[in-house]
Amino acid sequence: MTAPTTVTAADVQAITTTRATDPGRIARLWAERRQPARGLVGQNPDGRLMLIAADHPARGALRAGDDALAMGDRSELLDRMVRALSRPGVDGVLGTADVIEDLLLLGALDDKVVIGSMNRGGLAGTVFEIDDRFTGHDAATIASFGFQGGKMLFRIDPNDASTVRTMEATANAVADLASRGLMAMVEPFISGRGDDGKVRNDLSTEAVIRSATVAAGLAPTSAYTWLKLPVIDDMDAVLAATTLPVLLLGGEVSADQGAQLATWSKALANPVVRGMIVGRSLLFPPTGTVEEAVDATVGLMQR
Repeated sequence: MTAPTTVTAADVQAITTTRATDPGRIARLWAERRQPARGLVGQNPDGRLMLIAADHPARGALRAGDDALAMGDRSELLDRMVRALSRPGVDGVLGTADVIEDLLLLGALDDKVVIGSMNRGGLAGTVFEIDDRFTGHDAATIASFGFQGGKMLFRIDPNDASTVRTMEATANAVADLASRGLMAMVEPFISGRGDDGKVRNDLSTEAVIRSATVAAGLAPTSAYTWLKLPVIDDMDAVLAATTLPVLLLGGEVSADQGAQLATWSKALANPVVRGMIVGRSLLFPPTGTVEEAVDATVGLMQR
């Protein structure tokens, strides 16, 4: 099947029809999918990976820039994802079952790295946000469908006792993936609630280093653990804290794309960094097209 470069209304209707009349087709397509020949070694120089993320909607986080519901239109999201995945240098996708199965039905995942999002229970804006239960993919399904790994969000709130439940569940997930020889992508943060009750991540150098060191020590083995870390000013200090492979987190949509690209470029110079995983910043760029945003980012890894 030729990989699509756009998504039409007819394509979306076909997905719904298949889901209603032949849901077993999804499992058959996973079994038939062409695996990425290089595994977790990307097609960019030095084997660095470029992944597109779209697991935000399952946590109720739909905002991109000033648009509170940017990721709420599935047809629009799929079109932007397909366009991003079609660009040279893009190795694969991170998502929840609904999103990546839509992409599978569209024929967009042959030869692509697929990472399943595992815990989406900490819904944005809720009182239980830090108690981030594993409500998405599990290690058994990730293995049986032929994914390359699983991703988990791990937020540490020193003032919320439910943090330890997420910590334990994350450690178990890392162990389950490792027992199957699959990558465990851990995205850690030190987090806390402000006066308005909203959970915010602490992006100070000390906090990012602390979160990375705690995440690296989870589970009986770290052999298959990768870290997904935010890009901050003192990135060299952060990357000096670990020997685990690191993927850079793209973060929120920035109004100053030039400055954002410059920050990413500096961090990519560190050999601990094995690539980038970016979602809203590329799928909903403040200016220009998805293709231009993706190509500019891929270009950083090809210099």
